[in-house]
Amino acid sequence: MKVDTKYFGEIEIGEEKILHFPQGLFGFDEYKDFTILYDNEEEGEPFFSWLQCVTEKSLAFPIVNPFKIREDYDPIVEDALLEPIGDCKPDELLVFLLATVPSDPKKASVNMKAPLVINTVNRRGMQLIVENEDYEIRHMIIKEKD
Repeated sequence: MKVDTKYFGEIEIGEEKILHFPQGLFGFDEYKDFTILYDNEEEGEPFFSWLQCVTEKSLAFPIVNPFKIREDYDPIVEDALLEPIGDCKPDELLVFLLATVPSDPKKASVNMKAPLVINTVNRRGMQLIVENEDYEIRHMIIKEKD
């Protein structure tokens, strides 16, 4: 499938790379299908990746593995909230945080309160609100990296 992307131009991706978010993302509920893109193909996972909508070129969000921000990230989520993505084991879940990168990259932040959770078996995902009171919507990245 050919996908026109915001930052990488037109690319070819297989159907197995499509992630379906039945409820969309907060504020973007009409967009359901995304893929994850990386800036490079070097060894190791890059710090930032991109959640690119496959049906809307201009819709691409920077995302971060939460454990690169906080090794002890442990979101509290009721099992019932995960029903839209189907049954799966904890090791079959991927979790990402949406990032905001303003013109001053030192002020980049991630939303620890509303992670993206993806079932890797059926490639269904969702965004949800976690119960942890100590997780912020605008958690500064640099503060944790000092």
